Amino acid sequence: MNPLPPPFLIELSGIHVAFGRRIALADVSLAVASGEIVTVVGPNGAGKTTLLRVALGLQRPQAGRVQRRAGLRIGYLPQRFAIDETLPLSVRRFLTLVPGGRARLGAALAQVGAAHALDLPVQTLSGGELQRVLLARALLGEPELLVLDEPVQGVDIGGQAELFALIRRIRDERRCGVLLVSHDLHLVMAATDRVVCLNHHICCSGHPEEVSRDPAYRALFGAAIDGFALYAHRHDHRRDAVAEEGRNG
Repeated sequence: MNPLPPPFLIELSGIHVAFGRRIALADVSLAVASGEIVTVVGPNGAGKTTLLRVALGLQRPQAGRVQRRAGLRIGYLPQRFAIDETLPLSVRRFLTLVPGGRARLGAALAQVGAAHALDLPVQTLSGGELQRVLLARALLGEPELLVLDEPVQGVDIGGQAELFALIRRIRDERRCGVLLVSHDLHLVMAATDRVVCLNHHICCSGHPEEVSRDPAYRALFGAAIDGFALYAHRHDHRRDAVAEEGRNG
């Protein structure tokens, strides 16, 4: 009998990272399952990007364990991306720099709604267009897990909502897991299955409506959430039950 695959694509347990005397992460644990969007929120300097770097294997923790499903394919959208203004680089050429990208770039751009940008210079793209192209780049390797660091950075409010809706559609169509970092509290509550509030340690975590009511969440963000109605999120409870069984099993 073939062994069952682990319930999670990636699982981080008891992660501790320090840079000299500055503690970036203290005893942080989280996991992402197939078809699940997990969003990490927290103030600037809370360790969110460091956490993603640990998940990607770019930062080694001083303590803790990272388990990835064997052969896990990961697509990554970084927080910052800049190209020299004088570099003659089209979107087509940029995407073909990814190994095997030439065969799939048309489909990837179409899925993110950026097919029109194929032959445009990367430097001429708007903020929203660039984020869509970077998302297409992350999809070229047919990822089982998408890791997105501030995927709506530099995008206006209307474009942010569209990008979060796009991320959900990609999850639905590809059944990949998504681990993302965001500062956009209210928009991201509508786009995620599980929220993790991070401030060097995990302050609270759970479904969006549960976290919205948690005193730790309200203490962490204070005035930023005053005056906003709690978001009532619809869940796939069957998938939630499978994930919970994996955590308890």
